[in-house]
Amino acid sequence: MDKFTTITGVAAPMPLINVDTDMIIPKQFLKTIKRSGLGVNLFDEMRYDDDGGEVPDFVLNQPAYRDAQILVAGDNFGCGSSREHAPWALLDFGIRCVIAPSFADIFYNNCFKNGILPIALPQEQVDRIMEDARNGENARITVDLEAQEVWLTDGSRIPFEVDSFKRRCLLEGLDDVGLTLEKAPAIEAFESRMQGERPWV
Repeated sequence: MDKFTTITGVAAPMPLINVDTDMIIPKQFLKTIKRSGLGVNLFDEMRYDDDGGEVPDFVLNQPAYRDAQILVAGDNFGCGSSREHAPWALLDFGIRCVIAPSFADIFYNNCFKNGILPIALPQEQVDRIMEDARNGENARITVDLEAQEVWLTDGSRIPFEVDSFKRRCLLEGLDDVGLTLEKAPAIEAFESRMQGERPWV
């Protein structure tokens, strides 16, 4: 998993509430177990019309936001079914951070396990970031995980809080496998000891 320390880039404004995981990545794209290749179908039913053409008004189809790394969303983002394909699709598109007033719990935790930083902030602070994001390429927002701050274009900073363990995992690029591998010497020592004590096992 890639480390997350600081990112600076364009933030895409999506002021929709209750964006569920089926909206993020529709069910027909859940056949794969690969984490790559899903970005093209991110928000598929909103991004494309019935003929497969892009919907010009959808934010991620607009030139200013095609390379957005930050998504500023509405309340209860990631609700619905617990599909891990949702953060996979966001990450494959290039989204490394989602800022919203609240998140569904399973989606929130899945983000950390896949290298995405979800930031929950009060509505009025999300509104400030959303307004900045509407300036498109003229607005470069910075998210600093080490300092736990969002820096707006005017230089103002909005602090946020993240669980210390989840923060460490992102800063060090540790997913569940990486956390297990940190214990490799202890696991190997235990297995060696058990082989001596219980060779029949």
